[in-house]
Formats: sequence, structure tokens, C-alpha cells
Amino acid sequence: MPKIDNMLAILWMLSSGEKITAKQMSEKLEMNIRTVYRYIDTLSTSGVPIISDTGHNGGYTLLDNFIEAPLFFDFEEQTSLFHAAVFAEEAGYYGGEALKRAVSKLSKYSNQEQESKRNQHLTSLEVISRSSPLSMEPFLKELEQAVADEYSVKILYHKSGEEQSKYRLVDPYRIIYWNNRWYVIGFCHLRNDIRSFRVDQIESLILTENKCNRPENFSARDFFLKNLLPTIKDKEGIASLVINGNRRALDDICQHWFLGHYLQERTSNQAVFLLEKDMIHTYVPYLILPYGKSIQVIEPISLKKRLIEVLSELIKFHQV
Repeated sequence: MPKIDNMLAILWMLSSGEKITAKQMSEKLEMNIRTVYRYIDTLSTSGVPIISDTGHNGGYTLLDNFIEAPLFFDFEEQTSLFHAAVFAEEAGYYGGEALKRAVSKLSKYSNQEQESKRNQHLTSLEVISRSSPLSMEPFLKELEQAVADEYSVKILYHKSGEEQSKYRLVDPYRIIYWNNRWYVIGFCHLRNDIRSFRVDQIESLILTENKCNRPENFSARDFFLKNLLPTIKDKEGIASLVINGNRRALDDICQHWFLGHYLQERTSNQAVFLLEKDMIHTYVPYLILPYGKSIQVIEPISLKKRLIEVLSELIKFHQV
């Protein structure tokens, strides 16, 4: 075993909080006891606060607060944690304060050279969200706690398009972050069905004492995407959407949150989607027009006609 691995193994033994002798370490690591002494000396020299008690009940221990130090984070791991904190802050993450405390420990136990190098990488990244998220930290914290402990919540919810807010009893299953918004997925007792709720539309939230059970093998991701995207209901009404174009334009289209869901085949210069005809004529024209001459519709012919109609309507509108 390499020297660094042996020293880390000794450090793990010491971090257990129980007193351990050099003989016990040598037996567990299958090494000479003198080698154990050398490793302990090396750790002490590097700043690890190892306490040595002599006598019959002697042994080695660590100072209690030393286990808080992020000893096992290498430079890349530390930088990644700082970058994650930047992303979390822009997303309105509900554990922001705890994350700040975590990264502050990295600074606390870093020397000046390490901190200077890390700051160079930290300032190289900046995250810009499309809009400043509203402060939903209190609701998100309570929802996360309710999901973890499996308790129902009573929310006052304002649904888009409705004049008055309504109280709902919800069994929260998962919290989802999608497209710059936070959602909670759960069973709505008012509708007697699983629903998704935008957290920014929750006006008040009360954690109840009612326990709830999440269905086994429930996938919040599958439920959310299934309700977000129109599903193909009538197989007879399905049509192929065939688009040719340059690689970059097709890459972008195939990764689109809507069209990517229906992608069937892809080559270097062609993409094939399967959608309902109504979807093709209703949604697709407005999605592909911005790509201009970088793509070309091959099938269906009816979509080409629909594109001409849409363009004609736009020309007439702007001529007024």
C-alpha cells in the first residue's frame, strides 16, 4: 500500500474518536510498528493535532474539532464545491447557508497559496440565470423536510388562470428543479391524484402531523416529463418529421426540450421525429423557423405548406 494510503488509513482510525495504540494500527495495517510511529510523526509534523497518552491505558487520539477539517478534499474537489455553491446560489437552492458554511471550512483550513490558486479558478466561472429567482428558501426547506420525513403539507396555492387561491393537502414525493423553477411533486387530496405544484405559487405552507407513504418505484422525473410533454395518443395519427441540415443546427434541434423527446433516428445530416400530425402543424413551425436556411424540411409536405402560411401571416402583420 502506498505511503499516502497508509497515512490516510491511520487518520481514519484516529478520527473514530476512540483511543488506539500503535500496536493496534500495525496489526490492522499489517506493517511494522516502527513504520506506524514514522507515519504518526509525519502527520503531526504536517499539522494534524494528534494527542499521545502514555502509560498502560495510553494510545493516540485526535482533537475533537479536527474531524471538521476537509482533509480528504483534493484541489479539484475543493474547486468543484466552490463552483457548485455558485450554481446553487443562482438557482435559489434552499441549503445555501449550509453550503456556505461547508465552503468556508475549505478557506479556514487552506494556506494562502492554496486559497490564491483556488480563487483564480473560482473567478473564472460566472452563472447568469434568465431571471432572478424569488426567495423560496423557507418553503423549499420545509418541503424537503416533509419529503424526507414523509409528512403531508397543507398549502395555500394560487394556480395560474384561477382568481382565488385554494388550500390543498399534499403528500410531497419529490422536489424538482427544471427550467429555472422549483416544483414539488405529490399526491393532491383535493384532486385525488398526483400533481405538480410550482413552489413560487405557494402562498403559505404548514407542515402537518399526518404521515404519508410514497409509492414504491415512483419516478418524479418520469411523471413530470410525461405531464410536461404532449403524449402520442392515437398511433394512426402519427407522422414522421424528417429534417435535413448541418450538424450544429441538427444537434441543437435534437437537444430541444420538446422535440428531443420524440427523436427516433439521427445521422450526421438528418433527424427523424415521430409526432402527432396536430403537433407538427401547431408547434413545430415556430420551433424550426428560427433556424432559417441551416435546415430543410423533407417530410411531411404539409409542414412545408404550413411554414409558408406562417411566414405569410407574419409578413402581412408587419406590413400593416
